[in-house]
Amino acid sequence: MGTKEKNNIEAEINNEVLDMNAAGIDENLESAEETIDPLVALQEEVAMLQDKLLRQHAEMENLRKRTEREVVDARKFAIEKFALSLLDVVDNLERAVETEVGNEEAVRTGVKLTLDAWHKTAEKFQLERIDAVGQVFDPHLHEALSKMPSEEDEGTVIAQHVAGYALNGRLIRAAKVLVSSGKA
Repeated sequence: MGTKEKNNIEAEINNEVLDMNAAGIDENLESAEETIDPLVALQEEVAMLQDKLLRQHAEMENLRKRTEREVVDARKFAIEKFALSLLDVVDNLERAVETEVGNEEAVRTGVKLTLDAWHKTAEKFQLERIDAVGQVFDPHLHEALSKMPSEEDEGTVIAQHVAGYALNGRLIRAAKVLVSSGKA
C-alpha cells in the first residue's frame, strides 16, 4: 500500500468518524432540544400561573376594599328612610309653632295630627311603643322611678312617666314607671 492509498483510507476513516460524530451531535442536539422543550413549557406555565395568582390576589383585594366602602356607606345611611319619614313630623310641628296665639284648638288639632304621623312612621319601621300601666313590673322592659302604695297588687305598674320603645322586638328604651308597693 502506498502512501497515497494510506492517506485516502485515513481520509475515508476520518470522514466516517466525522459523519458519526455529526450524527451523534445531531442526536444529542435533538435530545437536548427535547429536554429543553418541556422545561420551557413548564417555565411558561409557572409564569402564567404566577400571573393568574397575582390577578386573583388583586381582585380579592379590590373586592375587600369595595365591601368595606359599602359597609361604611350602609352605616352612614342606615336611617336615611327613617329620617326622611320624620321630616313630615317636623314640618307639622313647625306649622304648629307658627299658629296664631289664641287659636289653641287649631294647635291641639295640629299636634294630634303630628302625633298620628309619628305613630304611622314608627309602625312603618317596626318601632313599637311599650305601654306599661296595669302590667306586672318587668325589669327587662320597665325602669322603676319609685314605689308607692296603691289599690293595685304589689309589683303592678300604676303610672307611666315615659313610654318605652322596642325596635324590631329589641328594647331601645325602657318605660319609666311608678310601681305599686301594695295596699297601704
